Amino acid sequence: MLGKIARKVFGTPNDRKIKATRPLVEKINALEPEFEKLDDAGLIAKSQEFKERIEKGESLDSLLPEAFANCREAAKRALGLRAFDVQLMGGIFLHQGNIAEMKTGEGKTLVATFPAYLNALTGRGVHIVTVNDYLAKRDAEWMSNVYGALGLSTGVVYPRQPDEEKKQAYACDITYATNNELGFDYLRDNMKSELDQMFQRDHYFAVVDEVDSILIDEARTPLIISGPSDDRSELYQAIDKLIPELAEDHYTVDEKTRNVTFTDEGNEYLEQMLQAHELLEEGRSLYDPESTTVVHHVNQAIRAHKLFTKDKDYIVRDGEVVLIDEFTGRMMAGRRLSDGLHQAIEAKEGCDIQPENVTLASVTFQNYFRLYEKLSGMTGTASTEAEEFGQIYGLGVVEVPTNLPIARIDEDDAVYRTGTEKYAAIVEEIRKAHEKGQPVLVGTTSIEKSEMLSQMLTQAGLKHNVLNARQHEQEAQIVADAGKLGAITIATNMAGRGTDIKLGGNVEFQIMEAIAANPDRHPDEIRAEIAAQHEADEQAVKEAGGLFVLATERHESRRIDNQLRGRSGRQGDPGRSSFFLSLEDDLMRIFGSERLEKVLSGLGMKEGEAIVHPWVNKSLERAQAKVEGRNFDIRKQLLKFDDVMNDQRKVIFSQRREIMESQDVSEITTDMRHEVIEELVDAYAPPKAYADQWDMPGLYAAVLEKLGMDLPIIGWADEDGVDQEVIRERLEEASDEMMAEKTEAFGPDTMRQIEKQVLLQTIDGKWREHLLTLEHLRSVVGFRGYAQRDPLNEYKNESFQLFQNMLDGLRETVTEQLSKVRPMSEEEQRAMIAEMRRQQEEMQRQMDRAAAAAAPAPSAAAPAGDAPSPEAVAAGFDENDPETWGNPGRNDACPCGSGKKFKHCHGRLS
Repeated sequence: MLGKIARKVFGTPNDRKIKATRPLVEKINALEPEFEKLDDAGLIAKSQEFKERIEKGESLDSLLPEAFANCREAAKRALGLRAFDVQLMGGIFLHQGNIAEMKTGEGKTLVATFPAYLNALTGRGVHIVTVNDYLAKRDAEWMSNVYGALGLSTGVVYPRQPDEEKKQAYACDITYATNNELGFDYLRDNMKSELDQMFQRDHYFAVVDEVDSILIDEARTPLIISGPSDDRSELYQAIDKLIPELAEDHYTVDEKTRNVTFTDEGNEYLEQMLQAHELLEEGRSLYDPESTTVVHHVNQAIRAHKLFTKDKDYIVRDGEVVLIDEFTGRMMAGRRLSDGLHQAIEAKEGCDIQPENVTLASVTFQNYFRLYEKLSGMTGTASTEAEEFGQIYGLGVVEVPTNLPIARIDEDDAVYRTGTEKYAAIVEEIRKAHEKGQPVLVGTTSIEKSEMLSQMLTQAGLKHNVLNARQHEQEAQIVADAGKLGAITIATNMAGRGTDIKLGGNVEFQIMEAIAANPDRHPDEIRAEIAAQHEADEQAVKEAGGLFVLATERHESRRIDNQLRGRSGRQGDPGRSSFFLSLEDDLMRIFGSERLEKVLSGLGMKEGEAIVHPWVNKSLERAQAKVEGRNFDIRKQLLKFDDVMNDQRKVIFSQRREIMESQDVSEITTDMRHEVIEELVDAYAPPKAYADQWDMPGLYAAVLEKLGMDLPIIGWADEDGVDQEVIRERLEEASDEMMAEKTEAFGPDTMRQIEKQVLLQTIDGKWREHLLTLEHLRSVVGFRGYAQRDPLNEYKNESFQLFQNMLDGLRETVTEQLSKVRPMSEEEQRAMIAEMRRQQEEMQRQMDRAAAAAAPAPSAAAPAGDAPSPEAVAAGFDENDPETWGNPGRNDACPCGSGKKFKHCHGRLS
């Protein structure tokens, strides 16, 4: 009560932030007449003036009003769009490093240009991050008109882009890219052997569109560049056959945590079954250390059968298991589940089993985006996750007011007893809306449910469109038509679709279609005719009540519900939203209150009746808040573990960069060699031991193996005055002389190149081995909790020790390899360096293919001409030269032009 009174008097913290920007907005508006007088060259001259002022020490904050006024004028001329005051506010909050929560249809794409322009004046480059490559290309092409009018360059980064083009894109003032491509390029850059091969120049300022989707929904899955490991197809298939034979009392399924565990009876039965099928040796238990691999495969197989549902979590397309993004409903072509789970699903569905992969490099989105000096984001729904944004990224969330008041009516949820009653009511509600011409957008949670509802509507004689992972090719068209008079659209999810639902339909889409269909008529004539028709249609839809958003279920996250609801009522349009639920829905069944079911039963409700009350909404929101909290804890825990690896990753990546930047790394290799010598002397001639206790034969053998030097070490122990320090000095002098001779024989320049290549290759090899070890440690460290030990502390301590061991091994390997390098003829030297580079390039190609496969498939909303045909790529294709093949993804068409997938043609794994 007191809180409500205080908020009325002082305003909310959000109100105070909005109020603080109003003087800035007034300054920008006051400057408008001055900038309107400038000609086009004058706008560019202003940009140059701002750059010079920044170089002289003027802050970006003091430049903000003038820069925003210049940018607004450029947008007005280039696009015919004059930014509203609330869009300027959003731009100010982004520049300050906040998340601007702006409702659907408020023009977030234009908002990003203001802070991007201001920060790009520093010359350090700005990244604007989108959820798919279609939006990256579309926004870059659209907004490049604004940046071009201001004298700045615009680039776009997309999957399978030619290296030179990608390098130019990153060199631009403003670069548009997807989160996946940015993350993969960061990993690829840190596996390059030359500085001029790197793409990204800086991590200065990023504006993340659909920030909740990228920094929260996708943050649970790290980006991984991987290479194939041993094929275990037969083991997956053999174990998969056992799962259907299990009875329900052999395992328990926890839907809340999405986990399956075997009961004692299940473990006994499994042991017998595995032994009978010769998958487990006779007399061996599942608890024996040697059984770890089999147990791991069994666990993944039962998870594949009991937790992953076809057409909900994945679909089978062209004999492949393709995952479905639970938040966007899109197919994630190329994305694979880790730890053998994807292979287990392939075995379950009878598909070809692809080999498991070994991690070459990985990073989480949390740690990648925390590299930026300044980060900001935009979305329609962020306030429910404000705590996570603040804790993980240090980002504040500001709700920016809408340009026009929201006129949408949000009805209370209607809760039915059974799914059958609910769907019958939904069909009836859709019929009522359709009869009066009101467009309806129906939100479902899975492909299966969207197709079931589609069948019901077909039976009821209601014409409709379906948008899910199966129909993603028509995505833009379906979304554009969703606001037409009487339209009915079923969609699995509406997050990040990138196309507004406009009442009466999207007029630009209609004009493009009509011009394409009537090439003989003048475009202006067609445009005028359709614009007039659209105006009448828009008015008719408004009179029918605007867009009606009907959700068939609540999601685990309130954000997803709000995104769906926000599709209606854009820019002050009328609209209506309603959620239809049943006690059989997943959220109600798993997380809903049991009291609600008792209340419904106690009311003696008749079949087909629903309970509608604000209390029900509050009860459901509390259940959703619990789920969100649990998911936040999971992500926070993942980040704590990844932070340990991230510190090590930074050390390795910075060390690699330092080596690449150095012209001469001989000092580093010399220090490494001297440290190895010191460790050898300490091991075989300990400081506190007498000379007769030294193991001189052992030291002789170790020096011969590690340093390649045959010295009279055994006799040194008999000399007077020889101690450990003398032995160390003699070995160092001898090794320095040996390396000096090699440098003279090779030539200084060649020797420096060899040292650099050996260093980089050894670092990369050791880091890959270390990542694999950390993965194994991460998978077992949780069991330490049973011994009352904190798994995170155990992981920190052991991973630090493993890192130390890796660095020790690195010194030894580099020293050993350089000691064994022998002088060669010039021709042999060139051949060796060429081979080293070839190996590096081959590894790079593998990483590029892995990253291309892991990146989401280009959104089909992109123009059809974006994907090159096999015949086009086949130009210059040489059957025997893989370097002419380009970098096709595993599932792309083979560049030979056969029409087959690359993996089934020239990309076959031998």
